[in-house]
Amino acid sequence: MTTALITHADCLNHKNPQGHPEQVARLEFILTTLNGKNLTRVDAPLATDEDLMRAHPRAYIDAIRAAAPESKTVALDGDTFMSPGTLSAALRAAGGAVRAVDMVLAGEARNAFVACRPPGHHAETQTPMGFCLFGTVAIAAKHALDHHGLSRVAIVDFDVHHGNGTQDLLQNDARVLFCSTHQMPLFPGTGYAQETGTDNNVINVPMHDGAGSTDFRQAMTNIILPAVDQFAPQLILISAGFDAHKADPLAGIMLETQDFSWITEKLCDLADTHCDGHIVASLEGGYDLNALAASVAAHVDVLIARGG
Repeated sequence: MTTALITHADCLNHKNPQGHPEQVARLEFILTTLNGKNLTRVDAPLATDEDLMRAHPRAYIDAIRAAAPESKTVALDGDTFMSPGTLSAALRAAGGAVRAVDMVLAGEARNAFVACRPPGHHAETQTPMGFCLFGTVAIAAKHALDHHGLSRVAIVDFDVHHGNGTQDLLQNDARVLFCSTHQMPLFPGTGYAQETGTDNNVINVPMHDGAGSTDFRQAMTNIILPAVDQFAPQLILISAGFDAHKADPLAGIMLETQDFSWITEKLCDLADTHCDGHIVASLEGGYDLNALAASVAAHVDVLIARGG
C-alpha cells in the first residue's frame, strides 16, 4: 500500500483579502514541496450534502451556499471570508477528507494526507469562524462511524489554536476521542483542561506562550498518547496544523520541524497497534510559508515511510 495525497486545484481558488494569513501560497508551497514524493495523488471530490449533514444542519449548509458571492469577497466574520471560489474549495476540503477515509478503510492506501484549504477545525455546528466553513475532520470522523460502521475514531489536533469546531461537533459522541494541544490564552479562547465532553471523550492540554519541544512532547507522551492507546481506535484522524512552529507569526509556541516528525511517528505506532496503520491527516493551520512547507514535508515523509 501507499500514502495518498488528496488535493484539488479548486482549493487554490479560495482567495482571502490581501494580507490575510490564510493565503493561496500556503497550498502552493505545500504542493511544491510534495512534488516528486512517492504519493498516490487523488483529486478531492466535492462533499455531498449528505456528507455535510453528518456534522451541520441543513439550514447552516443552505446559509453558507447562499452567502457565496459571484464576484468580489464577502466577510462572514472579522477574519472568515468567501470569494467566488471559496464554496467549491471548502466542499473539496470536506469531500477530500471523506475520500481519504474511504481509501484508507478500503485498503487502497495505508494512510493519507489531505492537502486542501480552507481549514476546518474552527467551524462550529452553525457558525463559520477562524477561516473555516465546514468541520472537515469532524465530517470525516462521522463518515467513518456512520457509513463504514466503525465504533471508535480518535482525532489528534496539534494545531496551535484549539479546535473548538471539532469539539463542538463531536463532544456529545462517545464514539470519538478528541485530543488537542494548543496555546492558551489564544484564539478562539476555548480548550480548557476541564472541557472534557459529555462522556470524557475530550482531552484538552493547553500550553503556555513560549512552550517548546519538551513541553509538547511531555503533553503528548504523558496525556494524549496514552489516552489514544487506551481508547484503541479503529481509525486515527489528525488535524494537522503546523502553526505551533517557532517561525509562525500567529502564535508563540516554539516547536521545531522535527517535532512534527516525532508526533507523526508516535501516532503511526498507535495506528499500527490498533488499526492496521490507518491514519488520515488533514491540513489545518500554518502561516509561515517556509516553515509550513518544511513541516508538512517532515510529516508526510513519515507517512510515506510507514505506509509502505
